[in-house]
Amino acid sequence: MTASIRIGCGAGYSGDRIEPAVELAEQGRLDYLVFECLAERTIALAQLRKAHDPAAGYDPLLAERMRAVLPACAAGGVTIVTNMGAANPAAAAAVVRGVARELGLAGLPVAAITGDDVLDVVTGGGFTIDETGAPVESLGDALVSANAYIGAAPIVEALGQGARVVVTGRAADPSLFVGPLRHAFGWTADDWPLLGRATAVGHLLECAGQVTGGYFADPGRTDVAGLARLGFPIAEVAADGRAVVTKVPGSGGAVTIATCSEQLLYEIGDPAAYVTPDVVADFSGVELALDGADRVRVRGATGHPAPPTLKVALGHRDGFIGDGQISYGGSGAIARARLAATIVTERLRIVGVRPDALRCDLIGLDSLHGAARSRVHPEPYEVRLRVAARTRTRAEADRIGREVEALYTNGPYGGGGATAATREVLAIASTYVPRDRVRCRVSLEVA
Repeated sequence: MTASIRIGCGAGYSGDRIEPAVELAEQGRLDYLVFECLAERTIALAQLRKAHDPAAGYDPLLAERMRAVLPACAAGGVTIVTNMGAANPAAAAAVVRGVARELGLAGLPVAAITGDDVLDVVTGGGFTIDETGAPVESLGDALVSANAYIGAAPIVEALGQGARVVVTGRAADPSLFVGPLRHAFGWTADDWPLLGRATAVGHLLECAGQVTGGYFADPGRTDVAGLARLGFPIAEVAADGRAVVTKVPGSGGAVTIATCSEQLLYEIGDPAAYVTPDVVADFSGVELALDGADRVRVRGATGHPAPPTLKVALGHRDGFIGDGQISYGGSGAIARARLAATIVTERLRIVGVRPDALRCDLIGLDSLHGAARSRVHPEPYEVRLRVAARTRTRAEADRIGREVEALYTNGPYGGGGATAATREVLAIASTYVPRDRVRCRVSLEVA
């Protein structure tokens, strides 16, 4: 059995930087490099792209990332695990194989994991929307995607077949790390304490630069050096699940007890019952201790049996948002911007636009905390008005930006830099399905 492994995170979201992943591949002395690139809306948007082009639907930076890291990973024996397959893992795996051949890495085993797409299951099974209690069928033609959060088991299977690159769809974020740990150490699928520890490692690493100081930095309060070349995290994990979080020496950022504490609690409802497909993890007993510069030792997580159901993210169309913005400068800028907002609001009534929701914000003054919390002295010399509305139709949403642009000559003096935009709203809801209704498949092919 392997005594310990080094696992790094090369991305914490779809558009993340690529250079820190190259640094990990070249200097991290890794066994595994994980790219965690999916959010709830990301995969729904990917499903829309796939609907227009059956060969699309994977992460748009997939080929660029693979070209950047595959040479170093192949040379150093680093295995890649990623959910960049998004809505189309099979097509993504084909792209990886193509990049490998371009780079002279023919013979690279690449696995695609499919089965998380459960649209057919949820539309005919009497399932309910968790947030509202309404039937999933009530979404009708507006439902565009249904992807289950799968666990580590198919990743373990793919690694056991010899895959050097594993591409999944909607695997749960920490499961991307649990899979390599289970494979490397031979842990069983029901060793709940070990899986809880592995999930703690995955949760600490999954957002990449957040745990190395990127999300932690607050000038004058929590200063972090070298953010322009922030290093991404590495976990040194022992066979008993204890770990040290660190980064490449000399890279920017910081790994401290504070950065790890914040990340450990990030997006956690109940620290004693963090529900994942693999385990109900318990972080309430986690202990963090310094182990040298940019090294934090992690121990004390445990876990309980996995839930009988898997969460499913439902992506559905939910109207449109129209957005118009314009700036005012000089003395009286705030008063002119507020008058402009009043004009646009009245104009929408006149032309018959009845939005489901309407916001008029002065960015930098009251857009985050509202007028009651605005305490700006002296009055700003410049301000930007944003009018945004949610509507049922695109035509109504388009009218928002048009009315803001009309302020150039039909509103207070001195407006400039007007912009207008309309976007369709792709909303996310949830349901739960029995885990035996989600059947994953591993397809391994060589470049």
